[in-house]
Amino acid sequence: MSEYKNRPFLARLGCALQGLAHGVRSERSLRVQLLALAAALAALAILRPGALWCALVLLSAAVVLAAELFNTAIERLADELHPGQHPGIRIAKDCAAAGVLVAVLGALAVGLALLAHLLMK
Repeated sequence: MSEYKNRPFLARLGCALQGLAHGVRSERSLRVQLLALAAALAALAILRPGALWCALVLLSAAVVLAAELFNTAIERLADELHPGQHPGIRIAKDCAAAGVLVAVLGALAVGLALLAHLLMK
């Protein structure tokens, strides 16, 4: 069994925070998405749309960030295991990127639905 299995919670939390920090340092798209989250938080503070809308926006943002981090993990792992070009690796990376795109489109749909809701009031 790996020495990393069944580690204490704080050790696992430290690893997760290191992964987040690496993503922020190395991925421009993650930094852009964090800026979008900051803008969304500011908009929620100003518009005060209600708890359910706030939860939907925050959940959507979390899904986008998680998808981007999974995409980064897949890209790094693939590059480490197979540094050269390979059609299978390209497909895996493209699918991971498509997952981010789907998450972003879902978050955009939530944002547009919120705007429509506020405009109809």
